[in-house]
Amino acid sequence: MTARLKSFALSTAFAACAVMGATTVAVAAPPQSGPVAPELTGITQWLNSEPLNLQQLRGKVVLIDFWTYTCINCVNTLPYVKNWNQKYKDQGLTVIGVHTPEYPFERDTGNVKTAIKRLGISYPVAQDNQYATWNAYSNQYWPAFYLIDKKGQIVYSHFGEGAYAQTEAKIQALLAQKN
Repeated sequence: MTARLKSFALSTAFAACAVMGATTVAVAAPPQSGPVAPELTGITQWLNSEPLNLQQLRGKVVLIDFWTYTCINCVNTLPYVKNWNQKYKDQGLTVIGVHTPEYPFERDTGNVKTAIKRLGISYPVAQDNQYATWNAYSNQYWPAFYLIDKKGQIVYSHFGEGAYAQTEAKIQALLAQKN
């Protein structure tokens, strides 16, 4: 599973463009059917929600956002993530923030709750203090987005800031697909 996820993430990252000589040409990536998304595992606390699992979310589009509250890059992505949640939650999008701490003080649930309130996050946040979900996804980055289609497969990933229009377009395309 780990090798499939890494291979999928790399193929997704490189499918966006092709290099021909000295010219870079944008190429539309073909629809991909990725690996089955690993379950959310080892979550020590759920905030803004009762515990969720991906099996119960089949039929919905799920955006997994790996983040931590002291990461400036993560904070910079939050306006987009919060907007997508507001804009598409009634159309079938479920946003789940997977808070995976970088520093020991970020493991404290009280600190995470304070940050969620200060940052205005209303969607579910899973506290992944032992990196169990992080490792299940073979994730290595803050922030990292994984889009899961209605069948439970990872079909898109993005690491770091940027590509907001591309990510939103993928959300819209997945929401428009029939079950």
